[in-house]
Amino acid sequence: MQKPSIVKGTRDFSPEEMAKRNYIFDTIREVYKLFGYKQIETPAMESLSTLMGKYGEEGDKLLFKILNSGDYLSGISEDELLAKNSNRLTTKISEKGLRYDLTVPFARYVVMHRNEITFPFKRYQIQPVWRADRPQKGRYREFFQCDADVVGSDSLINEVELIQIIEEVFKRLNIRVCIKINNRKILSGIAEIIGEPEKIVDITVAIDKLDKIGLEKVNEELQSKGISSEAIEKLQPIILLEGDNTSKLETLKKSLSASEIGLKGVEEIEFILNKIKLLNVGAEVELDLTLARGLNYYTGAIIEVKALDVQIGSITGGGRYDNLTGIFGLPDVSGVGISFGADRIFDVLNQLELYPEDSTTSTKVLFVNFGSAEEDYILPIIAKFRQNGIAAEIYPEAAKMKKQMSYADSNKIPYVIIVGEDEMRNQKVTLKNMHSGDQQLLSVDECLRLDL
Repeated sequence: MQKPSIVKGTRDFSPEEMAKRNYIFDTIREVYKLFGYKQIETPAMESLSTLMGKYGEEGDKLLFKILNSGDYLSGISEDELLAKNSNRLTTKISEKGLRYDLTVPFARYVVMHRNEITFPFKRYQIQPVWRADRPQKGRYREFFQCDADVVGSDSLINEVELIQIIEEVFKRLNIRVCIKINNRKILSGIAEIIGEPEKIVDITVAIDKLDKIGLEKVNEELQSKGISSEAIEKLQPIILLEGDNTSKLETLKKSLSASEIGLKGVEEIEFILNKIKLLNVGAEVELDLTLARGLNYYTGAIIEVKALDVQIGSITGGGRYDNLTGIFGLPDVSGVGISFGADRIFDVLNQLELYPEDSTTSTKVLFVNFGSAEEDYILPIIAKFRQNGIAAEIYPEAAKMKKQMSYADSNKIPYVIIVGEDEMRNQKVTLKNMHSGDQQLLSVDECLRLDL
């Protein structure tokens, strides 16, 4: 008999892990709602025509494609099969794919529902996405994204609020972070100043890797993309710019004085940083010129969040995109959004042991079962506990006391209620604290008044 297994790059989650994950999702959801974002969901599957060509050549390769139902080879000729042209075959045997992110489905949603929604439209979405990537530590083929976007508004107040959302979420999760920001307009200005404006994507993709591969390798990559040595030389002081945000901005104003788009980017960053100063944001917000983020659709602010106490990649990212809905025939709808990396946040909280104790326990009280008469006495009491919002369960059969206590221990149930003949006669219950071992004889109402 074949041993059961799961697909590489996917995971099962135990009840304890799900409790931890839900603690993260619930925290993010609460903060999104606090800022006026409304939840939507989109299907796991999208038409390939919706997904293809939106993530660049690399992204297209990482799309999970779904075979058409039935005899998907029926319309394929022998010659086409022998030609082994996988791209051409794919278009004929597969019309659907699993979503790669939540942003492109959201753009499709906005275009399809534009007559029903009010702009600016603030939505959040917490759902899984799939990528046919090579599984490795911290990189999965199925993972959750927790996105918030606002579309139909050019106001930079949206960026300011998204930074506040990030700060509030990580404050609630007790994770110390640095929020890094940049602006694609600044990067475009830099490309313009060094004389390589058409190479903006190559430049941003390369300098985005500075943290991972170092300056020398970044310069090698720039050279391999046909960027001149002179341009690379001019780029060095800008990439390695140091100092506080104010001094960086002053240097950039001078360096980019001949670039209109570059100065526009500096002005936008300055606006965001000035508003953040008014808001007492506790987390550090740092202007980082090496921050480029790989995706090509960002046009304005770019945001990335690093955990300060754990070596791990970005745990949140996002930015401004000016024409994402244009790919679906609705031009000039500006948007800005962020995405929390729930899986990486999960790893950070595990490493730092930051989960509140009650976030991983579900049942608060276990009622010990001694037999039929006790069951009849207990069942109405359990119903009362649940009506009062206390998660309670009864051991389903009259097993040995040791077995029932062991069940409570294994499931980290903090309280056990014991009901025998004496308790029933006196209309009481015995409440045992599993942590301290203390026992109290109480009425049901006295129990309900305790902070269990």
